[in-house]
Amino acid sequence: MATIGHNNLNAKLVLLGDMGAGKSSLVLRFVKGQFLEFQESTIGAAFFSQTLAVNDATVKFEIWDTAGQERYHSLAPMYYRGAAAAIIVYDITTTESFARAKKWVQELQKQGNPNMVVALAGNKADLEDKRKVTAEEARVYAEENGLFFVETSAKTAVNVNDIFYEIAKRLPRVQPTQNPAGMVLVDRPAEGSKLHHAVHEVLRHQF
Repeated sequence: MATIGHNNLNAKLVLLGDMGAGKSSLVLRFVKGQFLEFQESTIGAAFFSQTLAVNDATVKFEIWDTAGQERYHSLAPMYYRGAAAAIIVYDITTTESFARAKKWVQELQKQGNPNMVVALAGNKADLEDKRKVTAEEARVYAEENGLFFVETSAKTAVNVNDIFYEIAKRLPRVQPTQNPAGMVLVDRPAEGSKLHHAVHEVLRHQF
């Protein structure tokens, strides 16, 4: 879900992909500017937040880094439902990782928010000599499925910040007459029943 107020946008973002694709490394690079050569596997999911200034707005990402192991797959809908954006990550050195990414795309197309901004990230671009998935193949697939595509390297930081900035720029700015699924317009921080009150107050003052 994403909420808007006074040019501030809070956006839930989820990372999906096969184990070892580098999801946690991408988030760690983006949030803390760090890279760990030996990153432990995520158990369940990990939460991070980071704020960006984009154009005339401030975007606060609430980032859910999900586990890639198959045994945690059943938990994934808890994290991607209501998300405003998703990054589907694969490892360019394995075709299996790319195939798994395609399955995540299909799952989001069936069950995710239809207004979700979805990025496809070909990670480990620094391992060019071990490449198994061409950038052209991934780019064509992304275009066919309405995704935006970029190759990244959590190790060298190439395109890592760029993919989050691009998502921030593409997030819908909700208009009162259009309330897409997963987006809520608010005029102040609110939770629970207060959230619904805030929405009605904003809409009432618009007319």
